[in-house]
Amino acid sequence: MGKPPVVILCGGRGTRLRERTESVPKALVEIGGRPILWHVIQIYAAQGFERFLLATGYLGEAIEEFAVGQRWPDGVEVECVDTGLDTATGGRVARLRDRLASESFCVTYADGVADVDLGAQLDFHRHRGALATMTVVRPDLQWGVAELEGDRVAGFVEKPRSEHWINGGFFCLEPGALAYIDEDSVLEREPLQRLAVDGKLAAFRHDGFWDCMDTYKDAVVLNDLWIAGRAPWRIWDAATELS
Repeated sequence: MGKPPVVILCGGRGTRLRERTESVPKALVEIGGRPILWHVIQIYAAQGFERFLLATGYLGEAIEEFAVGQRWPDGVEVECVDTGLDTATGGRVARLRDRLASESFCVTYADGVADVDLGAQLDFHRHRGALATMTVVRPDLQWGVAELEGDRVAGFVEKPRSEHWINGGFFCLEPGALAYIDEDSVLEREPLQRLAVDGKLAAFRHDGFWDCMDTYKDAVVLNDLWIAGRAPWRIWDAATELS
């Protein structure tokens, strides 16, 4: 069975990255001289995914210019679809309903990178039989944690890994999941909550690297990792990078 299409949500304004997104969309903020969107596509393409739908909105014409200007490898197809300027994440998926109604599909954001095994996630999703599978991660906390014994501080742990699992932003969905998503919905709220209540949402645990470029500080951290040659999400051979 072939790899399903991948929807990448590229329409947000990136307001918490205002230092970088006044003139370019968040998806085109560069990490190591390449747009973060390029990194996301590379993560999927390196694992055999070939069909990409970029759900654009804010400054979507710049994203389309990037996509058209890239020299994609044979077999890789990247198409931009304008899903509205202020459409919420669920609404962007809903507006692609006609293109997604016949097979499984993946959804991710244009600002999250990880060394997640996407083939294993897809296999898990198919064997689990859920309408949707969400990769969950335990991020490193941004702060040190005080260890308490009663009212006494016994010590400190510097930026430990969270004990709780959060949405890691890599999804597999069946066409039936579209019944839970409408054009006004925020994917992370009502649709996922309803799927969970109905027992139709599975969790694929990822214990490896994961990070999200949510703020300027995040962009600096990711850029530093790439420049230092220590980017864990670079799961591909440099010789095979998309040009």
